[in-house]
Amino acid sequence: MGEKDITIPASGARTAPPRGAESKAFQKTGVDLLIRFHIVDKIAKIYDTKNDAFQEQGKLLFESLTAKLKEKDEASFRVRHGALLLNGVRLKFSVGTYGIFKSVLEELRTRDVEALTFLPGLGLDELCRFMSLFAKRDKKDEAVYAQLVADLDAAGVEHVELEKISAEEIAQGLHKNTARMFFLSIVHLKESFARDQRKEPIKINTTRRLMQSIYNHIVEDEGFVHGLTNIKNHDEYTLNHSVNVCLLATSLGRRLGLSRSEIVDLGMAAFFHDLGKTDTPLNILNKPGRLTDAERVVMEQHPFHGAEKLVLLKEFRHLPLRAIHVALEHHIKEDLSGYPRYYKKDDINLFSKIVKVVDVFDAITTKRVYRTTDFTRAEAMSLMLEQSGTEFNPVILKAFVNMMGVFPIGSLVALTSGEVGIVHDINPDPKLLLRPSVKLITDAEGNKVDGEVVDLAERVPETGRFRRTIAAPLDPAKYGVEVADYFLAQAL
Repeated sequence: MGEKDITIPASGARTAPPRGAESKAFQKTGVDLLIRFHIVDKIAKIYDTKNDAFQEQGKLLFESLTAKLKEKDEASFRVRHGALLLNGVRLKFSVGTYGIFKSVLEELRTRDVEALTFLPGLGLDELCRFMSLFAKRDKKDEAVYAQLVADLDAAGVEHVELEKISAEEIAQGLHKNTARMFFLSIVHLKESFARDQRKEPIKINTTRRLMQSIYNHIVEDEGFVHGLTNIKNHDEYTLNHSVNVCLLATSLGRRLGLSRSEIVDLGMAAFFHDLGKTDTPLNILNKPGRLTDAERVVMEQHPFHGAEKLVLLKEFRHLPLRAIHVALEHHIKEDLSGYPRYYKKDDINLFSKIVKVVDVFDAITTKRVYRTTDFTRAEAMSLMLEQSGTEFNPVILKAFVNMMGVFPIGSLVALTSGEVGIVHDINPDPKLLLRPSVKLITDAEGNKVDGEVVDLAERVPETGRFRRTIAAPLDPAKYGVEVADYFLAQAL
């Protein structure tokens, strides 16, 4: 290397981080260090340690580390809840540095590294060996962290410490990002509705990118996505409902074997399925009682208004054609009753049939001022199954039930053990749909607890019998349980 004799002193004068380490000076040096690390990481993926560019950038990184270690006896990057911390202080990114932050976070996560700490005594040669090994493009598998540690030990890297990311941190990071996606979806839809009302263009390209993000979250965190659909904002019903329908339709499309591009199109169609309601008077939308015949006529115009709005969009060429079908057809039943009535067409678009199922499910599990009865998620499933073949396509409904489970995520259930819990995730085995995992919220005596998540497929070893079984679904409203709060708490 030519610089092997350069080392960071193991001892010497050190000062604590400046008071209020959020200072501009701390942030600047911290971000500069992160940028240096990012540059060397990228170069190390292409060149070996003898390359001039590697050596030049490696020395700059080393100098940045030396300066930071004079302030404290370590320079430690840590991933915490989707953020990057340096020596315990969160680093702030700007528009210009966001890509670098995201890249470094991804590099750490793909190696299951939660913390990366540089220690006094680190030499330039040792730093370069570390960066070369860290940058390896090995395919991620369960042993990625252990392999990296073994490689560093074999290379004699002693002044860099790694800390493995915990399963809890992985899940919490996923949940937090998923929750952020959920609320960003509501904000974007609200903005889209407002732009439509002002006769301004809707940002369809932004919508498509959002749908691609939703698809990724469903692939990585499907159970939690389903859990978030328990959130019901009664003041923003149409927005909240449309986002819930979008999430569930996207997930169902994946279960039905649609391609990624088809699923993104389906998500966009579901996202805008109720766009026509922006022209429906609020006194009709929120009327606390039965609609008159005249009001019913007005209400049943919203599919036409929605389809018309989508056709007239300036960005129409970026919108999937099937979004028009969904806006127009999502209230048509499998037996072709419902509205609007088709007198010649004898088939409904596949996307419309998918949205029809999830639209009804979310609607009947949400309290509305005009409806005397709302259903628990388990009751909704039972009711919908009774209408298979008449209101819903049987194949699509069966796939939906298999996806959601007999006791969908978010259902409040009483167990034979006397405990009460919230369904946390369904069992992936179709034979065990009645045995989801459950988050316990009371003990057997009825005392409120922050209990563990238990698997209802677990058996007692001595007898072979199931340890717990669902005795009955419960209505959260009757027990004062806010199911949505449980899922939001997981993301905080």
